[in-house]
Amino acid sequence: MSPVPAKTNTEDYIRMYTQMVRIRAFEDNANQLYLSAKMPGLTHMYSGQEAVAVGMCEALEDSDKITSTHRGHGHCVAKGADFQQMFCELLGKEEGYCRGKGGSMHIADQSHGNLGANAIVGGSMGIATGAALTAKRLGKDDVTVCFFGDGATAQGLWYEVMNMAALWKLPVIYACENNGYSEYTKTHEIAAGSLTARAEAFGMEAFNVNGQDVLAVNALTQKLVARCRMGEGPFFIELKTYRYHGHHVGDINREYYRSKDEEAHWKSEHDPITNFGEWMLSEGIVNEDELGTISDAVMADAEAAVAYALDAKYPNEAEVDMHVFAPNA
Repeated sequence: MSPVPAKTNTEDYIRMYTQMVRIRAFEDNANQLYLSAKMPGLTHMYSGQEAVAVGMCEALEDSDKITSTHRGHGHCVAKGADFQQMFCELLGKEEGYCRGKGGSMHIADQSHGNLGANAIVGGSMGIATGAALTAKRLGKDDVTVCFFGDGATAQGLWYEVMNMAALWKLPVIYACENNGYSEYTKTHEIAAGSLTARAEAFGMEAFNVNGQDVLAVNALTQKLVARCRMGEGPFFIELKTYRYHGHHVGDINREYYRSKDEEAHWKSEHDPITNFGEWMLSEGIVNEDELGTISDAVMADAEAAVAYALDAKYPNEAEVDMHVFAPNA
């Protein structure tokens, strides 16, 4: 783990650990809902990447904004979302964050600054940059974090918004979660050169960080958020991480593009939750029983939220043309 922890009190560490466990528990339950055919559509699992979302969002205030991706449950949980409303959204129920109309890839939680997941690869880049421009024009010190994957660096929109952000010194952090694969293709086979060099070409400071180390992610993010608030943005971070599951929940037989040995290595050697838990144990911050209590409480919370969402009401049919861009005349 990081030699110089980003945060120094027990409550901070326990909260970060709990948030990572919450993300993993949410994804495990979401996967079971899919496998049991209780959930419409599919999801893109965030398991394995928890330290990225938690490390970054723990450096933000509620008023700060994030934009997310099709693999967005982790960001949503890390920014403060409620299990019950999230599961209601996945199951199409009216108590969901978007009244059940957004589903897995379009959850938004404006009360905590989450401007929404986005099913379009790189689709939130313009939204995040616009949010940062808004904060600057209104004289607010809000910062925006734009999450996206390595595959999204091939989108032309990214280059357009980086140019704008650099010219106008916008308070935005472009956070590239490089999990090694763009869908089914290794990153080095779709991206020439280094990703950080692309941001640096716009005069933007760019950083690499171990995305499996929540303390390293948090330490860097805190520094960059503070600099953004002082008008020194924008910044780019490449976070090296790994997704444990396939591209989506239906991507089960993955050996044609990555081996079981590779997956097993990441899970056994680089699991962000296990490694952070072991670090806290070694530092005397918690004991084994306390870690078990955290996990048990989170699992019970997730199971209760799933049960609630399964029994919750669907939206009324009269709402079918509400909250859409162009309702029928």
